[in-house]
Amino acid sequence: MIRPYKGITPTIGAGCYIDQSAQVVGDVTLGENASIWMNAVVRGDVNLIRIGANSNIQDCSVLHGMLHKWPVILGDWVTVGHSVTLHGCVVEDRCLIGMGVVVLNGARIGHDSIVAAGTLIPEGTEIPPGSLVIGFPGKVKRSLSLEEKDSILTYGRNYLGYKEQYLKEMEK
Repeated sequence: MIRPYKGITPTIGAGCYIDQSAQVVGDVTLGENASIWMNAVVRGDVNLIRIGANSNIQDCSVLHGMLHKWPVILGDWVTVGHSVTLHGCVVEDRCLIGMGVVVLNGARIGHDSIVAAGTLIPEGTEIPPGSLVIGFPGKVKRSLSLEEKDSILTYGRNYLGYKEQYLKEMEK
């Protein structure tokens, strides 16, 4: 469901896929080829949400900001795994956010980073670019290799393929 809130309607870029079970509300902008999957909630009611080109928000994830303080900003080629909560945070370009991750207000994940499944990123945490982050609370374990950084785009490319197939299915 795509719906306005307080007169602001989501802006959907070319080639996007939004599953019919997803909720996209209010001040939300999706870049080209972004995808929002089953039962995801992208709630731009109390602050804006920006999702970059080729990014994907997988099943049961929730994106929400904090009133007058923290928007949610995702760069290009961000993969947000199943059941992730992103609240009032920034995730820079080419990041992989693993299943079940929670990222809280004021946190920032630097570009080309991987946040491992089940990690909690506390409020105000700054993760440097190119990091592998693991734990509860999340700690930078090491820098990613060039090969690991390149692997992040594999997930994004897979989801571009899934998106295209789902869009074809909708045409039938």
